[in-house]
Amino acid sequence: MRQTGQDLTEGSLWKKILLFSIPLIVSNILQVLFNMADVAVVGRFAGPMALGEVGSTTTLVALFTGVLIGVAGGINVLVALYYGAQNETETRETVHTSAIISLLIGLGLLLLGGGFARVILQLLHTKPELIEGAVLYLRIYFLGMPALALYNYGNAVFSATGNTQKPLFYLMLAGIVNVILNLIFVIGCGMDVEGVAVASIISQYLSAVLIIRALFRSGESYGLHRKYLRITKDKAKAVLGLGIPSGMQNGIFQLANLFIQTGVNSFSATMVAGNAAAANADGLVYDGMAAFYTACGSFIGQNYGAGKTDRVKKSYLVSLAYSFFVGTAAGLLFVAFGPRFLSLFTTEQAVVEAGMKRLTIMGLSYGVSAFMDCTIAASRGLGKSIVPTIVVIMGSCVFRIVWIYTVFAHFRTIESLYLLYIFSWSITAIAEIWYFRRVYIKTLRR
Repeated sequence: MRQTGQDLTEGSLWKKILLFSIPLIVSNILQVLFNMADVAVVGRFAGPMALGEVGSTTTLVALFTGVLIGVAGGINVLVALYYGAQNETETRETVHTSAIISLLIGLGLLLLGGGFARVILQLLHTKPELIEGAVLYLRIYFLGMPALALYNYGNAVFSATGNTQKPLFYLMLAGIVNVILNLIFVIGCGMDVEGVAVASIISQYLSAVLIIRALFRSGESYGLHRKYLRITKDKAKAVLGLGIPSGMQNGIFQLANLFIQTGVNSFSATMVAGNAAAANADGLVYDGMAAFYTACGSFIGQNYGAGKTDRVKKSYLVSLAYSFFVGTAAGLLFVAFGPRFLSLFTTEQAVVEAGMKRLTIMGLSYGVSAFMDCTIAASRGLGKSIVPTIVVIMGSCVFRIVWIYTVFAHFRTIESLYLLYIFSWSITAIAEIWYFRRVYIKTLRR
């Protein structure tokens, strides 16, 4: 088998996991910054109404893209497993089956999101004055779902083989194009929500074309070849078995967040604005930490496939240490420089003070989430997805809803609402660690 990707089964794990993760950190944070740029352009140059129309679709977009990210996670684990085992046939079948599945899921989401955009937005109680623009934005945006699915697929394949630089380069190029087109369409052409949506799908197709083209031209053992493009039944079952539970987990997270937002909305408009401003920190921290979760799954997959169980455990512990450090350090920085960060989004001191209530509690809590998310990634790296998903749904989704109707309903303070995060992360982490330990022990006995 031609092993021209990065071998994750040899060498210092501390060094390799860090070097593997740095491009992913940059890539993830760039995506957050590009999304912020989209919001800034439409908010500053198209007006508050357009900003509200785009903003009202955020949860729904996250719900659908979460499915794609979940499926890509399953692809990443399987490719890493077979690539680490140097099994060319299994790697080739997984890569080609996954390409078709990803495209089909992207097309399915296009039809579902585009066809039922209005119905779904009405179910989410979108304000009547915003719904027309929100429907227009979604119907255009969802035209890019097949492209988004293929980019996530390509990113998963390259990451599984140790190449995180190539997807980063394509993302940077597409992101720059997106920002430029935003400015051209919104400022130059006088468009509003449709301009931002069109710019988004053009950049998505650009990144998809570039990464799929790279796979076709690679000549690697994990490259794409037209003659092998077909669905292999057992590989399709494996990809969906790992990816769909993860996608469902992402979707249910968004549903749980709707209940949290309802709790926030019970306070004053100033508190709601402060919460919205402070929430911008979440994406920057979570996505920085998520790079190490991807590394965890990729390293565990390759080493498990290669039969190196000692490096499986160490890959988990090293990834956990890095992600905990990033979450804790970033959180403390946001606490220390919170007012300056919040001033990027508001000039009102009352909003800044309200935002600091969230930023302080979250900033001191981010690191705890690493114990939950990194352990989930480790279990999936060993091919286990259903139980970790059930645990996280119960611990971090159902628990949050129960908390809102009990603890928060009793105290009715914003602090009692925000504290649900660290408590839900903690109890979920304990259960996930217990499960991973059991799976790891069984793996050693084989």
